[in-house]
Amino acid sequence: MSLSQPRAAIVTVSDRASRGEYEDKGGPGCEDWLRGVVTTPLAITRHIIPDGRESVADTLRALVAEEADLILVTGGTGPAPRDETPEGVSEVIEKELAGFGEEMRRASLREVPTAILSRQSAGIAGKSLIITLPGKPSAIATCLNAVFAAVPYCLDLIGAGFIETDTAKIAAFRPKAK
Repeated sequence: MSLSQPRAAIVTVSDRASRGEYEDKGGPGCEDWLRGVVTTPLAITRHIIPDGRESVADTLRALVAEEADLILVTGGTGPAPRDETPEGVSEVIEKELAGFGEEMRRASLREVPTAILSRQSAGIAGKSLIITLPGKPSAIATCLNAVFAAVPYCLDLIGAGFIETDTAKIAAFRPKAK
């Protein structure tokens, strides 16, 4: 477990937002959600990058090297030609955590039938947990609400920063010691 303040990085993947042609709503949506749920002091950085496999992979490699504990990637997970976030993530992660994507899609399907087009995922690189999310703040909240109870324990298991949550919003699950 890391003894320093846990660090979260939020990466918005969008050609238009990276050029300043479109207001990034995903990054602020992720940060607002984290600040509303995580009670541990958390250092958060935000990054906006263009779509594409290489831009995603290069950014994630840098954040893993900087020892970001939790990396939330918003955008670029649909079926459009420039949506290559999952491909970039797959170049960086060492272990895929398929259950995250499955549960995020299941939760999203309760709200919108097009959730089956979503390619959300999660994986581990070094001591970083990487979770990919949609770009719309309400969809981000749906997805994080569905999976975040497992995030603190996952961070524990990989030797990342220790975080606690507001149990009235998300009760982090950690198995009891025997």
